[in-house]
Amino acid sequence: MSRRELRAAKRADASGSGPVLDERPAARFPGATGAFALFGEVLLTGLLVTAAGIAVITLPAALAAGIRHLRRYVNAEASHAKMFWHDWRKALPGGLVVGVVALVAALILVLDIDLASSGFLPGGPVIAVFGWAGLVVGAVALLAATAAWTPERGWRPAVRGIPSALTADPVGTLYLTAAAVLVGVATWMLFPLLIPALGCVALAVVAVPVRRGRG
Repeated sequence: MSRRELRAAKRADASGSGPVLDERPAARFPGATGAFALFGEVLLTGLLVTAAGIAVITLPAALAAGIRHLRRYVNAEASHAKMFWHDWRKALPGGLVVGVVALVAALILVLDIDLASSGFLPGGPVIAVFGWAGLVVGAVALLAATAAWTPERGWRPAVRGIPSALTADPVGTLYLTAAAVLVGVATWMLFPLLIPALGCVALAVVAVPVRRGRG
């Protein structure tokens, strides 16, 4: 083996993206061995998702593309930004329908919460609790659908599979719930935090189904 080949082999071994030099299992996430590089990719993903989802109803397509982008990255596959935009364009037609339905449902729940907080409705606090719970459930369902979307399957199987995806892994559903709440709290505290929060939630969607100890 030449010196150049040895250096290339050492780089592949260190990154986890290629054959290992010693007898040991390959990395579970070969593209995510560098913490700082992963953090930068999460921020980039958040920026891409924010830009592609700026119209709100385009957010489902943006999340689906962002999740696929990070999944490729942590698996040490090609993950150029142009591939994100390719996925976004593929996800956009059906994603617009999902986005409109999600936006209408969210506006109705926000209106219920606002009316409940005004004191004009009897049992206002209870209605408000159900309203907030509905927003969280809707956000988690949206994450489950965007995680399941692929260009080959489309949106219908992804949406129909939401109940089975959430009930098959209750602990994972709790993790996704925490991630969804994080996005809401971070955005409420400081709106620009929406960018890294969206990147973090995309990473959570990628990591939760394949976490250690599952099953």
